[in-house]
Amino acid sequence: MTNADIKYFPNWLEKPLADKLLAHLLQHIEWQEATIKIFGREQKIPRLQAWYGDEDASYTYSGLNMTPLPWEKNLKVLKSKCEAQCNTRFNSVLVNLYRDGNDSMGFHADDELELGEQPIIASVSLGEQRNFDLINKSTKQKQRIVLEHGSLLIMQGETQKHWQHGINKSKRPHDPRINLTFRFVHQMQ
Repeated sequence: MTNADIKYFPNWLEKPLADKLLAHLLQHIEWQEATIKIFGREQKIPRLQAWYGDEDASYTYSGLNMTPLPWEKNLKVLKSKCEAQCNTRFNSVLVNLYRDGNDSMGFHADDELELGEQPIIASVSLGEQRNFDLINKSTKQKQRIVLEHGSLLIMQGETQKHWQHGINKSKRPHDPRINLTFRFVHQMQ
């Protein structure tokens, strides 16, 4: 990576712990199939998701208002581990379930006002590896990181200002993958 604001840690979680967390979260997260507005049209998000966090950590993106569910015990453990690695505090996590290769995340930047000017986002991957693609907003330079089971990706600094990121669909069969993006949501007045 030429972008110093993006850091990747493969094997951040030991495999037995990553395996245990994957199995637990698949069963115990309150998965939802949400609908968002894109270019004025409502459509289902091509993955399942859930929003957990502190009581006041509401979040809105693409016309979807998310009210946090109370912290699940394993999410709190992961949050603390991410906070120690990033030397910051998180008050919420977006948990995404990519059920197979048809589930995806379109190119976007996490640049909502609630996240602040230079948000730190800690992204933990569990399960099937997937390609995490980045494209520079001005130069169109592309980069790819393969997100492995038990890995941590940190996006900070100017990342959201200069880059978009996404997970493309894949024709290859995929087992489930859970991605947890820890962040701090500021309350807007």
